[in-house]
Amino acid sequence: MTKDNRQRPWKILRSEEGDELPIFKVRYDWMENPRNGAELKAVVLDVPDWVTVAAVTPDQQLVMVRQYRFGAAEFTTELPAGLVNPGEPHRDAAVRELREETGYTSNDWVYLGWVQPNPAYQNNRLHQWLARDVRLTAPRELDEGEDIEVSVLAMNQVRQEIAEGRMRNSLALLTLSRVTNLWAADPAQDGLLEDFVTLDHESR
Repeated sequence: MTKDNRQRPWKILRSEEGDELPIFKVRYDWMENPRNGAELKAVVLDVPDWVTVAAVTPDQQLVMVRQYRFGAAEFTTELPAGLVNPGEPHRDAAVRELREETGYTSNDWVYLGWVQPNPAYQNNRLHQWLARDVRLTAPRELDEGEDIEVSVLAMNQVRQEIAEGRMRNSLALLTLSRVTNLWAADPAQDGLLEDFVTLDHESR
């Protein structure tokens, strides 16, 4: 990739406080502490479910995305991921997000289970999927707010992204940890795990 084609940093034009919350709803629950009877105002974020996809090519490489994240104010390396639309099965969301963000598709999908992204104040689930034998078959369909760079990395290159601090998304790391040994020092453990960690059947 030439220097002129590299992704450019996003510029903050201004910042201001606001009440608009386009990706979640806020709920306040008044709760009583059973330990001491104290009353507290709990904040609950009503957030749509999410999906992440560990997409593996026929030669055992991973399809990764790089994009600017507003919260961290920097570019991060991640897995293809996104929101589950209302009424959309999370498997369909995983298939859609992989295709839209990367152009890769697969006919071999394995559900790895779901986790709670932040149960302290979020009520959503992250559904984790493995897509095997993925191939570049479709044009990408990026949203207006997306600027995504796609790369296909060998396992050792993914570990290098982690070691050098470019991949710190905890949910992407957790998804990858279910299909490969991210911290392997033994070259014999460089590939995919023989037994995938699938904690749940497809649900919700």
